[in-house]
Amino acid sequence: MSTIVGGPSEVKQATPEVQKICDEIKHEAEEKAGKKFDVFVAKSFTTQVVAGTNYFIKVHVGRDKFINLSVHKPLPCNGHKLQLLGI
Repeated sequence: MSTIVGGPSEVKQATPEVQKICDEIKHEAEEKAGKKFDVFVAKSFTTQVVAGTNYFIKVHVGRDKFINLSVHKPLPCNGHKLQLLGI
């Protein structure tokens, strides 16, 4: 199966790099959700290459609850600040 240019990738198991993104964005996600998460473990993700990379990450937040994060990682030439696009 070929990837469509600009389309999302196949779903993959979370990697240490994706967990690092979650760790960096956790505080902002908690603010946006209006609650603290005791557990914040990336489970799976897809990516979309744009002017940088969009990550769509399924995150375990405790018990049988999950949230989906949309995070933009800009190209290195545009800075390194991750941007939480939505929950």
